[in-house]
Amino acid sequence: MKGKLNKVLLIITSVLIANLCYAQNHGIDSLCRLLITKQDDTVKVNILNVLSEKYKAISNYDSSLSCATKASKIAEKLGFKKGNAIALRSISVAYWAKGNYSIALEYGNKALKINQEINEKNGIANDLRSIGAIYEEEGDYPKALDYVLRSLTITIELNNKAGIATNYSNIAVIYSDMENPSKASEYALKALAMYEEMKDTNNIARSYGNLGSIYTDQGKYSLAIESDSTALALYYKTKEKDGIAINLGNLGIIYEDENNLTKALEYNFKALALYKEIGDNSGIAYTLTDLGSIYTKKKNYHDAQKYLDSALSVSKKIGAKLYIQFAYGYLSTLDSAMGNYKASFDDYRNYIIYRDSLVNEANTKKTVQSQMNYDFEQKQAAEKAEQDKKDVLAEQERKKQSIIRNSFIVGFLLMITLAFFIFRGYKQKQIANILITKQKKEVEEQKAMLEHQKAIVDEKNKDITDSIHYASRIQRALLTTDEYIGNRLKEHFILFKPRDIVSGDFYWANEVDTETGKKFLVCAGDCTGHGVPGAFMSLLNISMLNEVNIEKKINEPDKILNGVREQIIKALNPEGKDEGSKDGMDCSLCAFDFKNKTANIACANNPVWIIRNGTQIVEEIGPDKMPVGIQYGIQKPFTRYCIPINEGDCIYMFTDGYADQFGGPKGKKFKYKTLSEKLKVISKKLMTEQKQILEQTFEDWKGDLEQVDDVLVIGIRI
Repeated sequence: MKGKLNKVLLIITSVLIANLCYAQNHGIDSLCRLLITKQDDTVKVNILNVLSEKYKAISNYDSSLSCATKASKIAEKLGFKKGNAIALRSISVAYWAKGNYSIALEYGNKALKINQEINEKNGIANDLRSIGAIYEEEGDYPKALDYVLRSLTITIELNNKAGIATNYSNIAVIYSDMENPSKASEYALKALAMYEEMKDTNNIARSYGNLGSIYTDQGKYSLAIESDSTALALYYKTKEKDGIAINLGNLGIIYEDENNLTKALEYNFKALALYKEIGDNSGIAYTLTDLGSIYTKKKNYHDAQKYLDSALSVSKKIGAKLYIQFAYGYLSTLDSAMGNYKASFDDYRNYIIYRDSLVNEANTKKTVQSQMNYDFEQKQAAEKAEQDKKDVLAEQERKKQSIIRNSFIVGFLLMITLAFFIFRGYKQKQIANILITKQKKEVEEQKAMLEHQKAIVDEKNKDITDSIHYASRIQRALLTTDEYIGNRLKEHFILFKPRDIVSGDFYWANEVDTETGKKFLVCAGDCTGHGVPGAFMSLLNISMLNEVNIEKKINEPDKILNGVREQIIKALNPEGKDEGSKDGMDCSLCAFDFKNKTANIACANNPVWIIRNGTQIVEEIGPDKMPVGIQYGIQKPFTRYCIPINEGDCIYMFTDGYADQFGGPKGKKFKYKTLSEKLKVISKKLMTEQKQILEQTFEDWKGDLEQVDDVLVIGIRI
């Protein structure tokens, strides 16, 4: 989560540099005074555009948006296309900073279209870079990369070294988000080299800060500290306070990741002081959030609550949805740590609402329409007020002579009217009191009814939960027993963790006699869904495996999967309709011939990993990219792999639940790469010890987060 915040600051910095470098607080008042004396001409458009950038630099996005909107309207009226394109880009960046990505894209594309019409190549390059940054925030990294690479092509064509370097920096951040550290480092170093060539000290510092963030995400903390310390020293040299603040915050993140919480607090408090001094509300919100996270880890819940509440308040003040989202996320963790589970649930719900609102296109379009309606209504109201004012003046002039004569009559009528309203108000109050009494009684009756209904629901929930627990006992009874497997495998483990009492994951084993001798079949399956629906599918698939293997005496893994697929299609979609069920399973199935030291393997979407005795290299048996179930089009047969096995080799079969679990310090997925690295390290240990390590690693990674899917990992040592 902190890495994401840090990258947001880097991207915003790059876009601001591309638009008009860094604005300062001073100069805003003088520009505002100058606007008062200016007529609607191109000079006024340019002043408004400069003001928009200055407000943006101090995180005053509402004022920035207001100035840019005025500039766009005047420029459009004058036919001043270049000024209008700059204003539209500023509107796009302001909406982007406020988390309204759909509107930001709309205005970014408008700016791009105008610059393309007038062939303003620098403007085109800046617009492409800004649009790429928006797609990066939405998580559409391929599209973000496409736009920034197009911008890079134009800046190279123009020999715009500053633009080229800025694009290199943005490409580095996108590759970092795509978890391609080598590419991220490559482009960050390219940017650094260009800035050093131009002797641009500020941007050299920013490039070191960028490298520090990339190294932090890779867990290379010593390199990250070195890079951010270099950036900090350069910023102190140039006296650029916002750069000093950003890198102080970066160092705070690194020390927090290293669990050096004292150092983390020290750097974050320094950063907070600087952000307050320069009036950067985005930096203040970001740093307050980090302080709340650190105090939560220190179990100083009082201070954690204080700083996270302040972070939420500042984030709401500047309308930054992304910072609001993260503040609610850390508040949820804090409340959970303090045992305030209801508050934790409410905060987590708000976290989800703000997270989803950042990518909810439909809601964003409604917001755009609402804003357009509001602007139209304001315009109509202003015109009507002006006309009413003229009408009143005319009427006053016409009746000026008759006011004195009629004043007594009017006063008398006013007294009668006042008496009428007083009497009517008294009667309405009587009626309202009667109505309130009636409503209070109805509310009490409804409350009693709701309490009764709640008791019924609680009882039903208990019955359902009891039934699911009973179903779990039935499901486990149908799974192959540990005793049966243990009698045929010298050393193995099965890590089986259902998410919701019953599981869509299952394991199955059977020993068969063949012409070449005995074979022992082991299957790790992942059915569609989890919980009760997944459990039904697991029982169906276990039954079909038994039918195909035991009753039909099919012993080759690929043929077994082909047979099970036929049975699933017959059971779930007997008429072959397009709208039929698409349920099935992903699985890996191994047939071990210990006498001849071979293993036949077939995989549907899930691979099998082998670590040979005496090595730490993971060999992967790649799966067929199709499920054991309905797949419209040509039903291809599954592939059979025949591999040699030797004593001491370790075979690992698994479903996707372990690798897909969210957790860790940044709330990210565990991932298959991390799982393979863990298995390399522990493969020489006893299988029982491997299971304990994997289970503890999973729980530590998950932390206070919910388990997202059923988990199954099977390890077998030959």
